[in-house]
Amino acid sequence: MISTLQLQDLLPVSTLNRRRQQSPRSRFNRPCRQPLQAAHIKPRLLGHWGTSPGLSLIYAHLNRLIRRTSVEVLFVAGPGHGGPAVVANTYLEGSYSEVYPAVGKDLKGLRRLVRQFSTPGGIASHVGPATPGSIHEGGELGYSLMHATGAAMDNPDLIVACVVGDGEAETGPLEGSWKAPSFINPLRDGAVLPILHLNGHKISGPTVLGRRSNMAVASLLEAHGWDPVIVSGDDPALVHPALASALDSAYLSIRTIQSHARTEGVTGPARWPAIVLRTPKGWTGPVTVDGKPVEGTHRSHQVPLAGVRENPAHLAQLEAWMRSYRPEELFDADGRLIAELTALAPDGDLRMGALPASRGMGSRDLAIPSLDRYALEAVPRGGVMHGSTKPLGEMLRDIYIDTADDPRFRLFCPDETNSNRLGAVFEATDRCLLEPAATTEAALADDHVSASGRVMEVLSEHLCQGWLEGYVLTGRHGLFASYEAFAMVSASMTVQHAKWLQHSRELEWRRPVPSLNILLTSTCWRNDHNGFSHQGPGLIDTVLSLSSSVIRVYFPPDANTLLVTAEHMLESKDYVNLVVIDKQEHPQYLTLEEARAHAAVGASIWDWAGHEILGTSAGKVPDIVLACAGDVPTQETLAAAWLLRRHVPEMSVRVVNVMDAMVLPPPEAHPHGLSGEKFEELFTADVDVVMAWHGYARALHQLLHGRPHPERFHVRGYNEQGTTTTPFDMVVLNKVSRYHLVMEALRRTRGQFPGAEQLLEHCRQQLDAHSLYIREHFEDLPEIRDWVWTQQQ
Repeated sequence: MISTLQLQDLLPVSTLNRRRQQSPRSRFNRPCRQPLQAAHIKPRLLGHWGTSPGLSLIYAHLNRLIRRTSVEVLFVAGPGHGGPAVVANTYLEGSYSEVYPAVGKDLKGLRRLVRQFSTPGGIASHVGPATPGSIHEGGELGYSLMHATGAAMDNPDLIVACVVGDGEAETGPLEGSWKAPSFINPLRDGAVLPILHLNGHKISGPTVLGRRSNMAVASLLEAHGWDPVIVSGDDPALVHPALASALDSAYLSIRTIQSHARTEGVTGPARWPAIVLRTPKGWTGPVTVDGKPVEGTHRSHQVPLAGVRENPAHLAQLEAWMRSYRPEELFDADGRLIAELTALAPDGDLRMGALPASRGMGSRDLAIPSLDRYALEAVPRGGVMHGSTKPLGEMLRDIYIDTADDPRFRLFCPDETNSNRLGAVFEATDRCLLEPAATTEAALADDHVSASGRVMEVLSEHLCQGWLEGYVLTGRHGLFASYEAFAMVSASMTVQHAKWLQHSRELEWRRPVPSLNILLTSTCWRNDHNGFSHQGPGLIDTVLSLSSSVIRVYFPPDANTLLVTAEHMLESKDYVNLVVIDKQEHPQYLTLEEARAHAAVGASIWDWAGHEILGTSAGKVPDIVLACAGDVPTQETLAAAWLLRRHVPEMSVRVVNVMDAMVLPPPEAHPHGLSGEKFEELFTADVDVVMAWHGYARALHQLLHGRPHPERFHVRGYNEQGTTTTPFDMVVLNKVSRYHLVMEALRRTRGQFPGAEQLLEHCRQQLDAHSLYIREHFEDLPEIRDWVWTQQQ
């Protein structure tokens, strides 16, 4: 499991040269404690050797740079299964044993380290949360360079060394990540040092960049704004000095760029250094196995010698391979790394496995401005129309202002900040872009664009979310705002981040980090001008399926509840917070005080909206419960309750608004889950519930699993029906309109109340009239378009 090339890399080049002059036979016959036997081999061999030599080579040379300069370096390992190398290096530098004292720096600890790799109760082959110094899993490829970029933002002294594998370099997200020089401001940010490691092969075939010439690869990076240097070869005596020189030069270039920017200002994107390292895949491993080439080919990707327990020739070859590193010269009799090598590691927190930034240390809370500044007056209730995200934009503006001298907040958004009605932030800062305008006229046409801007707009959901993830994992705060449908572009990133947080919570040595906050707006119900392609609430389902320990899903029905939700999200730690609310104008229902009370419980009965007839029995339950989650479903539910009260006054109707989706499952399924008693207080024990739900109905049924009589919940939600049409037609197409909700309520109460049949016919007629009217006038019926909830007597 230990990537033993690291031991070679720590030795002086002169020592390496002497060893290269020894014959293979003399190297292999050095004494060892005992011959290798099949019983010493794990029954199930797992691992990924191919990338480990390159990672160890880079790690060792970064250690040399750190010792020489005392620079803080965050190490990001992009190759998918780089865990063995990074764990081995953190063990050798001592940081691993500090956080895991049971894995001591002796023979017993070394044995435990090796036995735990890819075994039950042990550690995985990725550079996951359990790996000291890591903020990047490396399991799902494509995100290393964007995480590194986010970590460098507002971290002026930090250098993030990001190893990009040539397999990872074929992914779309990584390809987009090369644009980082256009957004890294040397005046206030740290530096990202990409190290593109070309070892030529993926799991079973060649890589694209691995087959490209050095000139072609360098040209690609230069076109993205980098200043690359090539280090290439298979001779350690040549590669070591070349890599050392490249890192020294890169460090000098970074500090020169930053010094110039911090004294003279920034006039455009810097030509940041990058290193292209081309070495054999599986370097120093078996050259051939069973007559087939291994070193330098895809066959070294995983376990080069897979038959060691059954094949004596493989076992002998493995022993020769292990002995070739001369471990008896590198470790003392107690299994401890010799002092000469131990002294080569950086000191204390400068070790990459102990870097405070990698553990969330130094994170400072945000001071959230008083929400009274932004709250809307909801009087008359439901009669005020306002864009619900606009006050949030004003709050974020003031957070930018308040943190101007101590930057620790950023908004990340595709080219949609104004579109999502968050444009008030531009009163405090600009869009960040270091690229100069092509002409004077273009510069005059720019709308709040500057190198000093701290709103991160780039037309890539991957980059926006990935930058934010790197930003929050190193202790800062932020928000990713996206059109709802296109947040699915980065849905897999959300899954991976939640998994990271889930495991991080189990590690005492990792500090809590600010939450990943995702705002979905331009939702499926109000993307009528864009059409079907922009209508999809799938991220809700994705997040609801993740661990209850780390996910939260909110549906604020108006602006004040959104403010309360945002305040909570920006103050929270170690969560993925998903909040869904539309950007268009909507009725406003709750005062700020009411919004706080509503948010505190997550769901409540809106007495003012319902029509509960108690009669002489104070505990009488309603005849039907109308429930809703989401702004458009809330509006349609209130309109349905209004119709029922007007046309069927003898029906007792309760209205329940659900703001926190996670109150719906039982408490054993989610910590926010309501107790059985509280759930019954809201929804009764057995009355039918007609629920209008923002997303796919199946997601709500999933949440209700485990509740008594879940079959009584009749859920209407988005049903993959959409087009370019009117706002009301969207709810009609998906059968979530007020008329569909009324008809469902009448069906569940079996039409037993006076006026039920007449109301049922009215609903049918209105739906027919609606269909005809929008095709003739291209807008909704006046009685729909101009409807306002009013208290009825």
